Amino acid sequence: MLSTYYTVKGTGEHEIAIQKSRFIAHVTRVTSEEEAQEFIDSIKKQHWNASHNCSCYMIGEQDLIQKANDDGEPSGTAGVPMLEVLKKRGLKDTAVVVTRYFGGIKLGAGGLIRAYSSATSEGISAVGVVKQQLMTIYTVTFDYTLLGKVENAVRSSDYPLKHIEYLDQVKLEIYVAAGAEDAFEEWMTNLTNGKALIEQTGQEYLEEDVPTE
Repeated sequence: MLSTYYTVKGTGEHEIAIQKSRFIAHVTRVTSEEEAQEFIDSIKKQHWNASHNCSCYMIGEQDLIQKANDDGEPSGTAGVPMLEVLKKRGLKDTAVVVTRYFGGIKLGAGGLIRAYSSATSEGISAVGVVKQQLMTIYTVTFDYTLLGKVENAVRSSDYPLKHIEYLDQVKLEIYVAAGAEDAFEEWMTNLTNGKALIEQTGQEYLEEDVPTE
């Protein structure tokens, strides 16, 4: 699993106008080619009367699934430039459809490339980008006599607290960034004077908003 990667925050759309043509960028997060195609089909159904519904998507840790479709625009002027925006911004698991309603003025190949690139980039910025950070989940179990000390230390640390459970002993679930496990275990052992049970119990990604262009 990747320690970090970037993707879009969610689903949304953003419209720009260029030479009287409307370009509506529809952006979403996807985890499979099937999801991406369903999204594209839904936009085409919604905008069935548009001049074009050009699309692209990039899926997988190693970007193994990449597709671009010009949907009737001159070859290489829409889908590929849109896909290049995803690559430039380092986005994974992302699908984009740019709907065009032709305004009567031809843009030429260069103009189309700029238009579809701009629509895609602005659409992504409008929806937002998140950083996915792989975290190891630790369960730390200890006696109630250590609760105040440990909880205060964790809340003041760089280790996000996921959950507290009050049973016969206290159980804290704590997020630790992948690669920082040894440092955390040493810190927690010192903090509790070796009187806590420290266990790795899973991994998951945490999202963090990042500034967009």
